[in-house]
Amino acid sequence: MLINIGRLLMLCIWAFLLMNIVHPFPKPMKYFLDVAMVFMFFMHGLQVMLLKATQGKEQKPLGAGLQLRIFLFGVFELLAWQKKQPPLPKK
Repeated sequence: MLINIGRLLMLCIWAFLLMNIVHPFPKPMKYFLDVAMVFMFFMHGLQVMLLKATQGKEQKPLGAGLQLRIFLFGVFELLAWQKKQPPLPKK
C-alpha cells in the first residue's frame, strides 16, 4: 500500500520536472528544477547500474521492463522487487 503511494508520488514528481521542460517556470524556480531533473536522472540511473552490478551469476538478469520501473520509481520499486525475491540460502 505505502509502496504504491510512493510510486504515485514519484510519478507526480517526474511529471512536475518534465513540465518544467515543456513549459518553463519563472527563472529562479526553473534553474532549481533543472538541477533536480539532472539529479533524478543521475540517482535513478545509478540505482539501476548498482543493482545490475550486484546481481550474482546464478540469478536471472534484470529485464528491460524492471530496469525501466526502477529508473522511474527508484527506491519504491527496489523495495517491491526485494519483497518478491526468495531468501538467500544460509551457508
